[in-house]
Amino acid sequence: MKTGTKGVWAGEEGTFFENSTQVPVVHSVSFGYETLKEWMDVTLEKKEGFIYSRNANPTVKVFEDKMAVLEGTETAVSFSTGMGAISNTLFALLRPGDRVVSQKDTYGGTSKLFLKYLPEFGVEVELCDTGDHEIMEREIEKGCRLVYLETPTNPTLKIVDLKRLAKAAKKTGAIVVTDNTFSTPINTNPSKLGVDLIIHSATKFLSGHADALGGIVCGTRENIRTINSYREIHGAALHPMAAYFIIRGIKTLHLRIKQQNSSALEIAGFLKALPEIEEVHYPGLPEHKNHDIAKKQMKGFGGILSFSVNGGTERMTEVLEKLKIVKLAANLGAVETIAGIPATTSHVECSIEEREQLGIPEGLIRYSVGIEETEDLIEDLKQAIKK
Repeated sequence: MKTGTKGVWAGEEGTFFENSTQVPVVHSVSFGYETLKEWMDVTLEKKEGFIYSRNANPTVKVFEDKMAVLEGTETAVSFSTGMGAISNTLFALLRPGDRVVSQKDTYGGTSKLFLKYLPEFGVEVELCDTGDHEIMEREIEKGCRLVYLETPTNPTLKIVDLKRLAKAAKKTGAIVVTDNTFSTPINTNPSKLGVDLIIHSATKFLSGHADALGGIVCGTRENIRTINSYREIHGAALHPMAAYFIIRGIKTLHLRIKQQNSSALEIAGFLKALPEIEEVHYPGLPEHKNHDIAKKQMKGFGGILSFSVNGGTERMTEVLEKLKIVKLAANLGAVETIAGIPATTSHVECSIEEREQLGIPEGLIRYSVGIEETEDLIEDLKQAIKK
């Protein structure tokens, strides 16, 4: 099956309660058994079943199974938020004295873990200039427990070569983790490039409608078992209603991404030609520093771009506030176009100094393209910029 068909059917091959055609939302906290033996068999995983929804839930399991198929991994485990997925993965796999190699401009919440919380627990973190593969390879060769990658990056849209860095990590026995939120399994399948664990903020493109929080990690059974065990104790379980909304969103993911890929590429080209625009960041542009890598590992270049306007933060504010077909909000990947700046979106958790350290410009506009007509979005940008 093609990816779009998998998005509709994966995880839903069996029959549901009363032969319903849609995934039922199971709100039950616990699941009862008539005999102690049957209950114990489920507890010991000798028999399939559910015990308590913090550990596993039928609705949530469909979402996890669907994502494992889409990402081409053995299994998956879900979380209440994207940051729940990231933080649980890191704290489940790392111990005091371990070393992490990553890149400078990861998502702001991830950066906060690297800059503050992991070092406080005795984990050494080496943040390299994003896209400088030689430096990252040298740091990986020194030895590390985990390599954490994000591509395209949020919000500067930088690209890292997943296959190249995964190969370097394998030589040292390091676990390779990638945040695939921006790309989605429609545009990139990191498991085919040597990545061990793939993380998504399901709140974004997977859900696609800005009405459900969630996160997921896809990977090998061994690693997922470790992460799941940690999650069960720390309690970051995904609510079944949120799982249902995300499942529903995934069914139209390939259609939405197709439109968002197309619109974002056309909008990036339009902005690039304007004298009022200082810089445009989008991996689909031939001028992008890592365009060749993006072409090699991505089927499409994604629905996110960022740009800066000549005239600094004051002019940037004017442009944002004159946009009409847009929501100014701290989200992305939805059917509606959404815009904002790092200080209120991707890196709100970081101070000005930390954003500067990570190479995140204050005047950058992150523009998440929705599924509106491309021409309307271009006209809206034109009137906001020209005024």
